[in-house]
Amino acid sequence: MKSGKEHKSHDSEKEQNPAPEETTAQNATENEQETAVPADHQMPDVPNDALSKTEEELSEMKDKYLRLYSEFDNFRRRTAKERQDLIKSANQDMMLALLPVMDDLDRAKAAIETATDINAVKEGLELIFNKLTNVLQQKGLKPMEATGQPFDADLHEAITQTPAGDDMKGKIVDEIEKGYYLNDKVIRFAKVIIGA
Repeated sequence: MKSGKEHKSHDSEKEQNPAPEETTAQNATENEQETAVPADHQMPDVPNDALSKTEEELSEMKDKYLRLYSEFDNFRRRTAKERQDLIKSANQDMMLALLPVMDDLDRAKAAIETATDINAVKEGLELIFNKLTNVLQQKGLKPMEATGQPFDADLHEAITQTPAGDDMKGKIVDEIEKGYYLNDKVIRFAKVIIGA
């Protein structure tokens, strides 16, 4: 027979170290309490009518998206084609305006072969040159005045320098190739000689 002290010590060991089955059951209960979803956060039951209505709306949105995408694709193709056509025919107006000048040059060429008066040929070429200049000015082409002007790297291209008087230092002494503006934009820089 065991003494009272031994019995008490055995009971106190049980309290300190509970059985493994009791520990697992206790942990499982605690885990369930931690992971349990509160009643206000649970997924509501969706009625079939609402679900089918949502599916219909989704189908309509997909249809609208596909239509919009195809309309945009058609628009993109059409504008690309129009841009290509515009590039191809961009010079048409200019060519039509230059055709009368070409006709005059053809007539002048034929007249030169049989002409005996050099002054008449000279006057004819002068008229054709003036006509060409007028057509080009109507289309926005304007010659650049460079001789005697201060050198400007935004407008002029210096070919060389030449000794010049004090009044022409840093200025353009001579113009090798004329510069041109098209609607106030430089399309060709003037090639010039600068006074040094």
